[in-house]
Amino acid sequence: MTLAAKISLGCIADDYTGASDLANTLTRAGLRTVQTIGVPPDDLALPEVDAVVVSLKSRSIEAGLAVTRSRAADKWLRGRGASHVLFKICSTFDSTDAGNIGPVMDALRDDCDGAIVLVTPAFPETGRTVYQGNLFVGAAPLNESPLKDHPLNPMHDSNLVRVLARQSRTKVGLVNLASVTRGTDAVRAQLAELSAKGTGAAIIDAVFDRDLETIGLVAAGHRLSVGASGIGLGLARALVSTGRVSPIVAAAEASAPVGGPAACLAGSCSQATLQQIANAERVMPVLHLDPEQIVAGGSEAQRALAWAKPRLADGPVLIASSATPEAVGAVQARYGRDAAGHAIEQAMADIAEGLVQSGVRRLVVAGGETSGAVVDRLKIPGFLVGAEIAAGVPVLRAVGAKEGGMLLALKSGNFGGPEFFSDALGLMR
Repeated sequence: MTLAAKISLGCIADDYTGASDLANTLTRAGLRTVQTIGVPPDDLALPEVDAVVVSLKSRSIEAGLAVTRSRAADKWLRGRGASHVLFKICSTFDSTDAGNIGPVMDALRDDCDGAIVLVTPAFPETGRTVYQGNLFVGAAPLNESPLKDHPLNPMHDSNLVRVLARQSRTKVGLVNLASVTRGTDAVRAQLAELSAKGTGAAIIDAVFDRDLETIGLVAAGHRLSVGASGIGLGLARALVSTGRVSPIVAAAEASAPVGGPAACLAGSCSQATLQQIANAERVMPVLHLDPEQIVAGGSEAQRALAWAKPRLADGPVLIASSATPEAVGAVQARYGRDAAGHAIEQAMADIAEGLVQSGVRRLVVAGGETSGAVVDRLKIPGFLVGAEIAAGVPVLRAVGAKEGGMLLALKSGNFGGPEFFSDALGLMR
């Protein structure tokens, strides 16, 4: 890939929906942004951009493999001029005590200057705030939110200083809200104090959008940061306010109509997605798959395609493997968490491939792991970022897809309003 100018901001996202969320945030802030799937091939033609978000599917894989893939992405971005790289993680800090946030952060920190790293998943716009190092989802501490029942990475501790310290080789500290509200000089002073004590990473509080701007201005002076799209917003605003990037309006062609049949796939088991599926049943045909049949080797993917194909000419359809946390837990207990998750993801990828072969050119996917499996199967190398469907979820125009023009929406499970599927299809013509 040849870029006409050096990129100003490099980003490595640990899943595809999180990458879309970040790319959307950067685009809204005025940065010309492209999301790639994995490290881009050299022959992928992309326009001149300010930011590149390299999407990885590394959130829940073995930590050593996540480190290797993240380092490769970091090397590619640094080689194209990125002086700052954001390691983009989930706004709910999805990560077990074994990683992968800590191990990847440690490796990327070792590969640059080893300076203290600012870390925050805060994004007040989406209800994620950090106070005294504790992550809140809306009004609830993380460990009291529905994320405590996440099927892959259940979160039982809201104190991110403790969570990250259990994963990282470095000492983890806190930059509290009192310092953030006093501005950039106060934050830099507290970071200097922590660094002098051997601290290699600091969770930083953020409760309001203006806190992100302070964090972004400080982080932009470092080589590495870790966080959700909120810190990406702060970095983008810092680049614009300091004159390093001239803000633009995102290209309208990213959301230009493609026509053709449309379909929705849902693999997330979040409460938000389950409600969105229920609402979709009022306006489109919905097929509920049996997760246990999928994991047991049944023919659910074939059943889904046989059900969907004759209906596509009449309008969008939705196929869901989503189930309640209790039902998913029962399947995981019987077959193993990793085996169950892999089987369901691959079944949804099989369905997506079959739908595209049947002419679907507008595809909405709910769930981070599901989205990753689908995009990998379709072998789409990158996306231009288009109109925003919901906070953190843009329309994506495929770049380099063998099928030609395609529009996709990749949604993290908890994102989007009650009518998300209808809202997405309304913008994907």
